Amino acid sequence: MKVDFNKLKRAFNPRTVVVVGDSKQSNYEWLHGQKQFKGKLYSVHINPAAFEDIKAMGIENYTSLMDVPGPVDLVIVAVARKAAATILDDCIRKDVAAAHFFSAGFSETDTEEGRELERQLVAKAEAANFHLIGPNCMGLYNPGIGIRQNEDQYLGEVGPVGFISQSGSVAIGFSMEAHHQGILINKSVSFGNGIVLDSSDFLEFFGQDPEIKAIGMYLEGIKNGRRFVSVLKDVASRKPVVIWRGGRTEAGGRAIASHTGSLAASRNIWDTAIKQCGAVQVSSVEELIDTLKALLFLPPVRGNRVAIAGGPGGQSVTSTDVFVEAGLVVPRLTRESYAELETFFEVVGGSYRNPIDTAGPVRRDMKRIMKIVSRDANIDNVAYFVSTRPGRHISRDQLQSTMDILEDIKQLPKPLMTMVLLSTSDAAKEVKEIMDILQERRIPAFPSVTRGAQALKNTFDYYNSRDHQSIT
Repeated sequence: MKVDFNKLKRAFNPRTVVVVGDSKQSNYEWLHGQKQFKGKLYSVHINPAAFEDIKAMGIENYTSLMDVPGPVDLVIVAVARKAAATILDDCIRKDVAAAHFFSAGFSETDTEEGRELERQLVAKAEAANFHLIGPNCMGLYNPGIGIRQNEDQYLGEVGPVGFISQSGSVAIGFSMEAHHQGILINKSVSFGNGIVLDSSDFLEFFGQDPEIKAIGMYLEGIKNGRRFVSVLKDVASRKPVVIWRGGRTEAGGRAIASHTGSLAASRNIWDTAIKQCGAVQVSSVEELIDTLKALLFLPPVRGNRVAIAGGPGGQSVTSTDVFVEAGLVVPRLTRESYAELETFFEVVGGSYRNPIDTAGPVRRDMKRIMKIVSRDANIDNVAYFVSTRPGRHISRDQLQSTMDILEDIKQLPKPLMTMVLLSTSDAAKEVKEIMDILQERRIPAFPSVTRGAQALKNTFDYYNSRDHQSIT
């Protein structure tokens, strides 16, 4: 089927949305989820028992899609699987731009009835060149205009990330955790079984979208390997693509078949293809978010040598191990830097060998120390701890002092990242607040050393796999 990007633009930025068959048993979850949609929202429901409930929500209901006034950009279909083909016929007659089929019970059930019903949908959609999303999926998310996959997803703030997911729960979970980590979604899609529009179609669409600067993907399988590789190679040459693949183990592969009806590719073939295309592969939602954060906030990471600073001795030692084990290098500084540091560095309670142990009285000279370290010819990147003693909060003066140091480092053309490590009674809240402050200044912040180190390594791999340019 030939994908029409104009129709996908209408679907992702609709003026009119219709929800078909949202059931009373599910508490009208799709209607409630779109209640803050900025355009026109209609319902299509044939059960008289539901009419008053829908009216009470302030939503106009019709008993047929054909009766909905005006052009329709997006239809959300939440009917029983046996009625899905009939609703698709109506969508085609109504010339709807695209329809998201939440309805499930097709090939993923591994039953002949499910496969036959799916074949009917495919035949009808392909004959009409109709843009069907799903089935068995959570559809589209655009926080800027109020289209949601779940009514708990945030609205209003729009960012630079496009997310493509075979799983609805992963799509929703990613959007919420990414938001918590300071990464905002521009557009997201959960495409489920992908019987008509597949991952390659959405990747190509996001690749040409100027609002999307980086793309995250969660995939369980691909239907057309050659096309996927071709599209991925093209898109990854222009903007970062970070892929989390489910079903890497034999047991995980079995689970995929009953989830979206996909077949998992051989791990070796998959790993080789992703690397050759210049994309980044990750193994968890946390690593996916962290890598996108590093790619979006850091300048191009061309070298793998890291200066670690800002923490006490034990933390510096263990963190060095983590960075090295991630595949990075924590080198000695140049003789010139050591000579300059020796003129004033207080070695009692500190060390400047890299890692830079800056406990005790050394902190009063941190600006001077970090300028020397950041200019060092043996250093490509700076990783800085934002921390206090266990049980203590960061005071305003401490935070301001840290920000002054980091702003100075940021003026140099070397990537700067931070790890916010606190152990107070409400550490999670305080860490989040500090991370937000840092990232407002475009300094990426990570809640653990392991996560920060892996994100930096993934970003280094991305920029050195092909001649990638800075993300703008």
